Amino acid sequence: MDVFIDRLDPDMCVVTAAADGERAGCLVGFASQCSMEPVRYVVWLSKANRTYRVARTASRLAVHLLTREQRALAELFGGRTGDRTDKFARVRWREEAGGAVVLEETAAWFVGTVVRRVEGGDHVGFVLEPQTWGGREDTGGARLLRLSDATSISPGHPAG
Repeated sequence: MDVFIDRLDPDMCVVTAAADGERAGCLVGFASQCSMEPVRYVVWLSKANRTYRVARTASRLAVHLLTREQRALAELFGGRTGDRTDKFARVRWREEAGGAVVLEETAAWFVGTVVRRVEGGDHVGFVLEPQTWGGREDTGGARLLRLSDATSISPGHPAG
């Protein structure tokens, strides 16, 4: 399977969740539009991740695209665990629809209502219906951060 998987180079995104007075966020490489009508998007969160634990009871998640120039943001959300680091103390963020946490400096974002959770092995898929969205106009044509740009980031938690 490596001969197939090793050739993929998906866009990376940061997913944030807020529920029961907690906030969490992580760098995600497993995400995709999964329906055209109605529009749906799925993000897959590792069961080992604090963001998954918060997202289990969240009604909405926010999904953020990063540019390659935002590697420090990717390292914060991908290389540190929220179990030991308050990632949100280090970034500008705001509360959006239904209490979702939106990172203000990302290239583009959307907040989606969780319409289904799908078991997928060591990850759970959160199928989202987009509700609100936005992004920066001034990205200067910067390219999005991809998996190949992020492979040197050591995960903040075990991969499983």
